[in-house]
Amino acid sequence: MKTRALVMFAHGARDARWAIPFERLQALVQQQSPDVEVSLAFLELMTPRLPELVQQLEDKGVTEVTIVPVFFGRGGHLLRDLPEMVEQLKHDHPELTMKVAGAVGEDDGVLNAIAKYCVDSLGAQ
Repeated sequence: MKTRALVMFAHGARDARWAIPFERLQALVQQQSPDVEVSLAFLELMTPRLPELVQQLEDKGVTEVTIVPVFFGRGGHLLRDLPEMVEQLKHDHPELTMKVAGAVGEDDGVLNAIAKYCVDSLGAQ
């Protein structure tokens, strides 16, 4: 049984195809972290929503949840909505240890990888 979970938290969209890169990312992370339950959760428009997913993880025996916002930067959703959701989740699930990482787009390694992709695209014509 996996007791740790990594939840990639994304915005969500009306078009289900929007989630394909996130699903690919989930599979890559799961492959690199086989002892951790790796899941996707969405703020809106798609399921599972974060509260539903946290309940499912707790039901599976998970005791530690790390939420990674797969957002490019910190706007209103990460400054207001996510902290409120996490506070409510901590209240509703006091036995779970929960932490939130920074937005992926604010990490230097991620930005460097994106910059490299942009520069490499100059030669892809």
